[in-house]
Amino acid sequence: MSRANSVARRALAPLTGLLLFLQSALIVTGGAVRLTGSGLGCPTWPECTPGSYIPVPHQAEGQLHAWIEFGNRLLTFALFFAAIATIIAVFRSHRRDLRFLALTQVLGILAQGVLGGITVLTNLNPLAVASHFILSTFLVAAATSLHSRRQYPCVRTSSPHVRISQFSFLHLILTFVVIVVGTLVTGSGPHAGDINAPRLNLNIQHIAYIHGGLVVALLILTILFYLQSDQRFETKRWLSIFLVLSLAQGLIGYIQYIQGVPELLVGTHLLGSSLVWIAAWRVRLSVVRKPA
Repeated sequence: MSRANSVARRALAPLTGLLLFLQSALIVTGGAVRLTGSGLGCPTWPECTPGSYIPVPHQAEGQLHAWIEFGNRLLTFALFFAAIATIIAVFRSHRRDLRFLALTQVLGILAQGVLGGITVLTNLNPLAVASHFILSTFLVAAATSLHSRRQYPCVRTSSPHVRISQFSFLHLILTFVVIVVGTLVTGSGPHAGDINAPRLNLNIQHIAYIHGGLVVALLILTILFYLQSDQRFETKRWLSIFLVLSLAQGLIGYIQYIQGVPELLVGTHLLGSSLVWIAAWRVRLSVVRKPA
């Protein structure tokens, strides 16, 4: 192995870790934009204001809102450069097994830019906001796969136990459904990102009950999954992490509901959703992947 290849391989760990961190941070900062009412702080796209790519003094939206929204846009650029650096390291290290995952990060970030523009140009339509968030969950999953496989190539397990494989698949899908329904709760709630942003015509109490019921079902499924004896230690470890995170997330969700969804708790809940999704993805990977 050449010196350049060795350096590139060593760089994969910090680069994929940074990529995963920034993908998750983008979800949190996007929530901060919405929770502070800064969603239209930059009212145009790709410019911030007509004729300027950065906030300008005395713009109607206010400097605080403008810079919060602009800061979120800047984070996307940092994420893009991290993705490019990761692709370079993947190719220079001759890790063919990681090339597709690395490329999806760049393509996904570009798609996020387009979705972000649609979101702004539709005045924060809740469906556009939700699609922006859902794409982030897919990118977080890909970044998680990249980071988990950074040290050595992995292949699909040749014959995972059918019941365990079914449990893990159902577990992942139900986690994703919980997250999607959570975006409907958000789209029906008070934190629209701007006072004039449209809302979904859904009864927030009813959709919140559905979301809570799905969370309970997910917790029960997680416990049943954990109690299966014929599975790896790695799977049980990640199921334990997932269960702890999910219980904490459920508690935060309940408290924020009875407290009238205060901004700080909503932001914490948003961070929790990213951590829960990463843990769910690691559970699935522990079942279907093994070192080559």
